[in-house]
Order: sequence, then structure tokens, then C-alpha cells
Amino acid sequence: MYPCEQVDLGFVDCAPQRFSNSVELAITPEQAWEVLADAEAWPRWASVITNVTWTSPEPHGVGTTRMVDMRGGIIGDEEFLAWEPARHMAFRFNASSTSSLAAFVEDYHIEPTADGCRLTWTLANRLAGAARWASPISGPLMNLAFRRFLSNLRRYTDQRFETAGPA
Repeated sequence: MYPCEQVDLGFVDCAPQRFSNSVELAITPEQAWEVLADAEAWPRWASVITNVTWTSPEPHGVGTTRMVDMRGGIIGDEEFLAWEPARHMAFRFNASSTSSLAAFVEDYHIEPTADGCRLTWTLANRLAGAARWASPISGPLMNLAFRRFLSNLRRYTDQRFETAGPA
């Protein structure tokens, strides 16, 4: 594993590469939180993820850690920087199996809406080595994938929290 810079949440505002996208979900903020806190749910909507393993005991909160396995053999050693149930979750990579990530943070904000909630997902990073030079091309492609993940999340939550219609 390669160590990543242990940045704080302020990195989201000043990172060299930043992607922010939102999705409207037809579920409550509490249900959205349930999905984000569920290790088994992540691979069902973020298709790059193959496995999530909590490495800290419950209750989870700021400082909690987990390992995330991704396609291509990438592993992220994560630490949570924010943990406000039904409102805000954020984590950083403390280490990664790739040397291409110098710093990495994901930040999730959940806001109630008239029809459910809005999830805003911001991913911020600083790439290293050759990956840094490829970012003008890879960045837009990555953002397309992130938007697709949020569409997948909407489909997943629609199915997971489907309620029976009128009898």
C-alpha cells in the first residue's frame, strides 16, 4: 500500500481535481443514510467497487475505518472525516494500492426535499506521477462514470425501498 496525504475536509474545496454531482432520491434522508452505511450496498450502485469491509467496530463515526476493494485490483484504506447520520458522510484514503493517488476525499451531503432527498457527492483528489498528466482526458471520463453511479444509486434505492401500491 502507498500512503496518501492525510488531508482534512478542507481539501474538497482546494483539490486540483474535483467532481461534484447530485441525484434526487425518492426516499427519506434516513433511508439514504442506511444505504451509505451498508457495506453490501456499495457494489450494487458504484460498480467499480467489488467489496467493502469495515475495519472498525460499531458504532461507526468520525475516525472509523474500512477497506474498499475496486476493479483493477485497487484497494483503498479509508478513514471517516464526517459522520452525521441522515446528513453528512465523508472519508479520505489513508493509503491506496496505487501510487497514482496522492490525496483522495469523498464527501456526501443529504438534504431533505419535498419528494425525498437530494444526495450530493463530491470526489476530490490530487493525482501523482503519470496519472496527473492524463487528468485532462481522464477527468471528464471519470465524471461520466460518477454520474452513472448516481443513476445506479437512484435505481437501487427505488428497488430497495419499493412499497406496495394500493390494494
